[in-house]
Amino acid sequence: MELIKKNIHMNKLKCKSTLQLTLDDDCNVPDIKPDIDKIITEQGDVKITDIQAMNGKLMVKGSLAFNVLYLGGENSKPIHNISGEIPFDEVINMDVSCADDDPIIKWELEDLSAGLINSRKLSIRSIVRLNVAIEELYDEETAVMVEDTDDVQYLNKKIEITDVSINKKDTFRIKDEIMLPTNKGNVSSILYSDLQLNNIEVRMLENRFSIKGEIPVFILYTSEDEENPIEYYETEIPFSGNIECNGCNEDMIEDITFRIVSKNLEMKPDVDGEERVLDFEVILEMGIKVYEIEEPEILYDVYSPTKEVTPIIRNATYENLVIKNNSKYRIADRIKVPENEPTILQICHANGTIKIDEIIPEGTELQVEGIIEVGILYITEDDLRPMNALKGAIPFTQVIEVKGMKPDSSFDIKPNIDQLSVMMLDSDEIEVKATMSLNTIVFDKITEPIITDIEVSDIDMDKLQSMPGIIGYVVKKNDTLWNIAKKYYTTVDTIMSINNMEEDKIREGDKLIILKKVDVTI
Repeated sequence: MELIKKNIHMNKLKCKSTLQLTLDDDCNVPDIKPDIDKIITEQGDVKITDIQAMNGKLMVKGSLAFNVLYLGGENSKPIHNISGEIPFDEVINMDVSCADDDPIIKWELEDLSAGLINSRKLSIRSIVRLNVAIEELYDEETAVMVEDTDDVQYLNKKIEITDVSINKKDTFRIKDEIMLPTNKGNVSSILYSDLQLNNIEVRMLENRFSIKGEIPVFILYTSEDEENPIEYYETEIPFSGNIECNGCNEDMIEDITFRIVSKNLEMKPDVDGEERVLDFEVILEMGIKVYEIEEPEILYDVYSPTKEVTPIIRNATYENLVIKNNSKYRIADRIKVPENEPTILQICHANGTIKIDEIIPEGTELQVEGIIEVGILYITEDDLRPMNALKGAIPFTQVIEVKGMKPDSSFDIKPNIDQLSVMMLDSDEIEVKATMSLNTIVFDKITEPIITDIEVSDIDMDKLQSMPGIIGYVVKKNDTLWNIAKKYYTTVDTIMSINNMEEDKIREGDKLIILKKVDVTI
């Protein structure tokens, strides 16, 4: 008698940790750049260059790349930029059991500010949050049937589980060229650029999946045109492609995250030798998880009318997908220009970042609270300060319906801004409209008793002989043929045959004749 077992692939969070970094450094203005009159805006990007796990600690190396846009003292080209990097080398304490695992690191730039020390020196201050998670893919071994079943009766139970079919990382390269329109001047140097990911769609296919989306691109640059020394251009790059993913199919459920890990914008000459072609390259990192809903039949009970069979039982925890959806919401608000800032003549560019402050489970709902941080770059009505930046925060509270969610359910929400539009209402007020998506996945934890082994011994003949060979039995509440057959050392088929039953359904009050299968006179 042997148990036949099956492995169910599960994924669980093994350990996690968070580290908040405060980066502070001074930056001198290069000799070829003019003095700083006023800082317009700043932007930053975190690059992780090395991760090493050892002895319960995680060594993380990287840098904060920053770019500061400022007003200089030159009238011909009043806007300039300063770029640089602040390196960091930090240690994150982790659980010792995670020492040799592959960590997943996500970063958030919580704050970035540039201050003016003097006309030739800047102070860069930033707060970076590093969120580290280590997930474990493991096999939950579950008995599904019994082999060599002579005189062995076993009962199976169907359960629904979410099997992790694929869990890996991959990259996708997007490369394109952007030709400046004829009404734009040639590029001398790029002062400021911004790239975002919008409207990503994923479709599962056989052994692959397809993606498509858009990348809005904005550049502010110094031009060779003397009449327009500072120009800007904004466009949108659509992209699509197929990614090999062996083992997946159209019926599986994807949970794929996308992040820009590398971006490069460089000007190159066109066929006439003029700097009018923008060489564009972006590398996306994809965290690929693909789930499959299965309904395996696990071994629920086992006995023998001729042997004493004792199942060895333990509780196993499975994950079951409750819901995966992508809810979209529209948010609108207004942002006013502060009194001490120049008024608006024309809006150049706007970007937004979602920051979730809190997720509150309430029954079958998830209440999501946070803000959309909006940055707006605009041309002013003040000739002495021709360009300025405006920042604002739009609070939001959204409720996601999650039918079937329980108090111990686990959830993950990935926010994204699909569309962002800004419109001047007047010279000192802007209306902001955003379409926000909350990609939500919820899992329920299911605990099932599973049979991991069985102990077989000879039957207790004294106990069996004390029982009558034939019994008239009246069905009680909650009785099943299985439990009755097990109790009286017979089989369900034997009871059905003796009582001329066509199906194994019984009701309270039914009368049955039960005959022991074992001959105790031997």
